[in-house]
Amino acid sequence: MVERVVAHAREEAPNECCGMIGGRDGAATTLYRAANAEESPLRYVVDPQDQLRIMEEIDERGEELAAIYHSHTGSPAYPSQTDINLAQAWPDPLYVICSISDPDAPEVRAFEIRDGKVEEASLVVE
Repeated sequence: MVERVVAHAREEAPNECCGMIGGRDGAATTLYRAANAEESPLRYVVDPQDQLRIMEEIDERGEELAAIYHSHTGSPAYPSQTDINLAQAWPDPLYVICSISDPDAPEVRAFEIRDGKVEEASLVVE
């Protein structure tokens, strides 16, 4: 799944990509690509129609929203203030950020963002 996030980030460059990840029992199970409604290299907004479609699919599959992912095209894989502000509306899922600022060495990290506080979460890749 990490490879699919990296591939999505590379495909959408120079703009940020975004999507959602469904899961069960703390494990990621399904990656859902979404359009970035901002079409911007500096920020992302999950397209509202995609968000609705994805949440319905997650529900139908008996999953939960495990993570929201997006890319950073020119900065490290760490939440920006904009990312922190956006997370106020969705405090429960993890936030997965893929930095492709060095295209030869993409970096993928996960974070919990609650009440404006950022804590790195372990990302176990199997």
